[in-house]
Amino acid sequence: MNMNFKRKLPMPIEVKEQFPLSFEGEMIKAKRDTEIKNILSGKSDKLLVVIGPCSADNEDIVIDYILRLRELQEKIKDRIFIVPRIYTNKPRTTGDGYKGMLHQPDPTHSSDMYKGIVSIRSLHLRAINETGFTCADEMLYPENHRYLSDLLSYVAVGARSVEDQQHRLTASGLGIPVGMKNPTSGDFGIMFNSILAAQHPHTFIYRGWEVESEGNEYAHAILRGYVDDKGTSFPNYHYEDLLRVYEMYAAKDLKNMAVIVDTNHANSGKKYLEQIRIAKEVMHSCRHNPDIKRMVKGLMIESYIEDGCQKIGDNLVYGKSITDPCLGWEKTERLLLDLADIV
Repeated sequence: MNMNFKRKLPMPIEVKEQFPLSFEGEMIKAKRDTEIKNILSGKSDKLLVVIGPCSADNEDIVIDYILRLRELQEKIKDRIFIVPRIYTNKPRTTGDGYKGMLHQPDPTHSSDMYKGIVSIRSLHLRAINETGFTCADEMLYPENHRYLSDLLSYVAVGARSVEDQQHRLTASGLGIPVGMKNPTSGDFGIMFNSILAAQHPHTFIYRGWEVESEGNEYAHAILRGYVDDKGTSFPNYHYEDLLRVYEMYAAKDLKNMAVIVDTNHANSGKKYLEQIRIAKEVMHSCRHNPDIKRMVKGLMIESYIEDGCQKIGDNLVYGKSITDPCLGWEKTERLLLDLADIV
C-alpha cells in the first residue's frame, strides 16, 4: 500500500471527553434543533438562513463574525432563524489546495490532522459557549462526523458527495436535519434519490461497527445550480425551477417537503454580489405561489466580514475569505434586514 501511516488518531469519544459540551450547551442545542425541525416540517413559518464564510479559516475571526450575527439575530428573531456556517472541511475539485481547518488549522502551515480535529471542535464549542449558536458544517467525510455530532444542528452533503452511498446512509442515522445538494450535473433525480435514501432506515458498516439507522425524516433538498460539460454555470433557483422541484416532491413519497436555496456557487456563477438579488428573487417566487412558499424553507448564503476573497499569504486581510468570495458584513446585515421585511 502506497501510504505512510503517520499516527493513530484519537477516537471521537476520547476527544469529546477531553473537550466536553456543558449541560447548558446541551440545552441550547436541543432547543435550536427543535426549532430548525419545526421550520422544515412547516410547524414554524420562520425563514431558515444558513449563513457564513465559504470555509472557516481562523477561529477568532469566525467567532467575531458569529457574534455580529448574534446581535443581528435579536433584531429579526420573529421572522428569521439564523444557523451560522462553520464549514471546517473544504471539498476540492482536483484534490489540491486548502482543504479546510480540519486539515490545516493554520492555512499558512502544513497539514496536521490531530490539531485539526481539536481546532474544529474548539471552534464549534466556542460558538455555542460565547454566542449561543449551534452551527452548520458540511459532512465531507462521514466517518469524521462523530467528532462534532453533539455540537451541530445542521449538516449539508455537498454536490460532489450526494451520490455516494456512505454519505446517504450516514445521513439516515443522524438526529439533525441534513440538506442534500443537487449534484454538479444538476440532476434532480439524483438529489431526490439521496433524500429518499437518507429518509429510510438502513444497516451498514460505520467506523468498524455494524449499525442500524432509523432514517432521517428531516433530510431535504438544497438547490445550488449546476455546471454543464463545458464548465458553464446554470442556476436552478428561478420560479420555473422551484415549480419543477415542487412537482417532483409532490410525486414522491417523501416526508417534510423542504428546499433550501443556495444563493452562491453555480446559482450565482460565484459572482458573490448576485446573492442579494437571488435571495430576493426567491422570496418573490414564494409570495407569488403558495405552493413554492410552503416548500422553500430557507436560504444558504456565503458571507464574511469583508467582501470578496484573497489568496493565502503572509498579509491576509482580516475577515476576508481565502476560498470562494463572500458578501461582506455591511451587505450581509442589510440583506438580512431586508429579508425580514419581506418574509
